[in-house]
Amino acid sequence: MAGKSIIIIGAGLGGLATGCYGQMNGYKTKIFEMQNKPGGVCVAWQRKGYSFDYTVHNVFGVTTNPKVKNVYTQLWQELGALKDTAPYHFEEFVQVEDVDGKVLTLYTDLNKLEAHLKQLAPADSKIIEEFVYAARKIGGHDLFDAMVGGTFAKIKMLPLMSTLVKFGKINIKAYGEKFSDPFLRKAIPTIQYDIAEVPTLVPLLFLSVQEKGDAGWPIGGSNALSGNIAKRYLELGGEIEYNKKVAKIIVKNDVAVGVQLEDGSEHFADRIVSNADGYSTIYGMLGGKYVTKAIEAYYRAYPKLQSFGLEVWYGVNMEFPKEPHAIVCFLEQPITIEGIPRDRLDIEIFNFDPTMAPKGKTVVKVVLESNYDYWKNLSADPEGYKKEKQKVADQIAVALEKRFPLFQSKIEVIDVATPISVERWTALYRGCQAWPAPAEHQKEINKNGLFKTLPGLANFYGVGQWAGGTIGLSTVSLMGRNLIKDFCKLDGKQFKTA
Repeated sequence: MAGKSIIIIGAGLGGLATGCYGQMNGYKTKIFEMQNKPGGVCVAWQRKGYSFDYTVHNVFGVTTNPKVKNVYTQLWQELGALKDTAPYHFEEFVQVEDVDGKVLTLYTDLNKLEAHLKQLAPADSKIIEEFVYAARKIGGHDLFDAMVGGTFAKIKMLPLMSTLVKFGKINIKAYGEKFSDPFLRKAIPTIQYDIAEVPTLVPLLFLSVQEKGDAGWPIGGSNALSGNIAKRYLELGGEIEYNKKVAKIIVKNDVAVGVQLEDGSEHFADRIVSNADGYSTIYGMLGGKYVTKAIEAYYRAYPKLQSFGLEVWYGVNMEFPKEPHAIVCFLEQPITIEGIPRDRLDIEIFNFDPTMAPKGKTVVKVVLESNYDYWKNLSADPEGYKKEKQKVADQIAVALEKRFPLFQSKIEVIDVATPISVERWTALYRGCQAWPAPAEHQKEINKNGLFKTLPGLANFYGVGQWAGGTIGLSTVSLMGRNLIKDFCKLDGKQFKTA
């Protein structure tokens, strides 16, 4: 590659965004992707006419409101991510259902939500008002622009700081304990994808942007989103080589100069950017020669039970026109999966996107926490591993039938993704998405990321969830934009977005 050239490892959204903005700014870029399609973990696949989407839930900047303009709406416009793709806005974030028939619907209309919560638990009016007021207050500020803006943008956020600090310090499990109503104490900890440990600030942020119509689902899901950005990248003159796995980053005198593929071929560039898994990059491609104490501590602190670790899809010959798209359903009788009693199911019903299933049919997905080691041990016996996946799918189907009559008889196809599946597709360490930083390094990683650069190694950079130590399709795509902006500054160039 002549001139200022960039090799990008991985065609996930962070890598694709890096490539797009690189091409816009006169760099010659090339992406090597181990899979046969773009997207990384932002992916879906077809089974008998059904589309099983692995990733997308609610994407910031996917707006139904033309008046909403911020860094993420601008990002998606520049990347062509939503071209010919209609955004869909959910009227509810999730519905939580108890075994006695009580229902909490987390409406994205905050007035409606407040009235609903007070009807459920009049005695908790004070804490309900505090919760909804915080969401409104956050929604009154442009938090996204403040995150990437300069000093003035951050000064404008000062009136919000006490709210951010207060709700950033308490997770939704602890916040749920502030309610006196037994059902809300049980339900509130499940409202953010059934992950009780997330800060209460997270669902407040989602609710605040959803009320403005600034978070939603791109019709077509993961494949539409990643496919559009890949198309934009190619139109800008970029190159992608699929089915090309990088085995090694070539380093000379502590300078990253190229990559060696599994087939032995070598490719060179002025800068190397990894959008690949962090562990595979740092300890595999670079041999563990460039690490920090924060990196070492981070990988020692992997979660034993990982969120979104086990996903089960059903293609069913049924329609669910009146059901919410997301349900946390408590069970009368727990089911045991991976040796762990499960008293509820986190259910997603893709009844809002006509591209997900043939007419009159629907994809239903159930997501559970999962233990990598459980499935790793099983995978040593391929037949036993396959049988256990089927057993899990059957158990869940029986439970779903109690909520959706005739469900089992209407199933046409099933698929199950374990942490081993994800590890095989993407080379993610333990098949896991990025997890929270250990406490002793939290401030450092939250500020600097995990491996946006590495100590003692020149011309190497990281983008994506692992590099940033964070998650979110919007977030990792923005990292690619910011990286090229930094390159332009280094090279004395004006940053362009077209």
